[in-house]
Amino acid sequence: MRFTKMHGLGNDYVYINCFDQTVKDPVSLAKIISDRHRGIGSDGLILICPSDTANVRMRMFNADGSESQMCGNGIRCVAKYAYEHSLGGSGSSASMRIQTGRGILTVSLEVDKNNKVAKVCVNMGEPILSPARIPVLLDGESIVEEAIDVLNQRMLMTCVSMGNPHAVFFTDDLSSIELEKVGPALENHELFPQRVNAHFVKVDSPSEFTMITWERGSGATLACGTGACACCVAAVLTSRCKRNVKAHLPGGVLELNWSSDDNCVHMTGPATEVFTGVWPD
Repeated sequence: MRFTKMHGLGNDYVYINCFDQTVKDPVSLAKIISDRHRGIGSDGLILICPSDTANVRMRMFNADGSESQMCGNGIRCVAKYAYEHSLGGSGSSASMRIQTGRGILTVSLEVDKNNKVAKVCVNMGEPILSPARIPVLLDGESIVEEAIDVLNQRMLMTCVSMGNPHAVFFTDDLSSIELEKVGPALENHELFPQRVNAHFVKVDSPSEFTMITWERGSGATLACGTGACACCVAAVLTSRCKRNVKAHLPGGVLELNWSSDDNCVHMTGPATEVFTGVWPD
């Protein structure tokens, strides 16, 4: 089976072109192929599939085999691959539509002189703030700086879904966060029936913040695109940042804009191909 290793700011996945290949058991394959010692090594597996309603369809599986609705860094790489391989009629336009578990998302491409995609801007859709739809087992119209007890400490969280659930915590000192301890505790907290992605954010200015992430099903990652969008929304809801911000992640920088025109979060960032290869059946 042919594959391509790609990453968005270090958030790396193995991509398989399902226009001409079939993956019979993506859950098992994701676990094996993602292993960083016995496999290719990645945060998960992403299938690029035909779609009846868009140029291509994206299916994303975490390293533990669980399927997620969306991946912000992943969708940029899907767009790059689809454009450069002319999948689904996408090789002749600087924009395309990608079917995801979140619905159909529109992306625009920044193409260099060699006709390679350097950056991708994704309309990530409107943030979901209703607790029942995130989901988080708390009452109210939204969860903004609500207290949660984790590992004998009380923290204030803001919850947002960008097609997958996120819990955002603001801090003045990222170095004090023991991510390997608090991350799993938050991911599997009883308040989150579908688990959760946990983010810790230090606001640097009204137009910039720095964040670290514990991603459900994958653990600590260098970047989380949907998470950065959720942090942007949380920073606006708590009056910490403007709607147009730069997010500094361990893997690099994303540009984010929670537009007041369409209420959608627009995310811009790079997509990088690492290598291609053949995985034995």
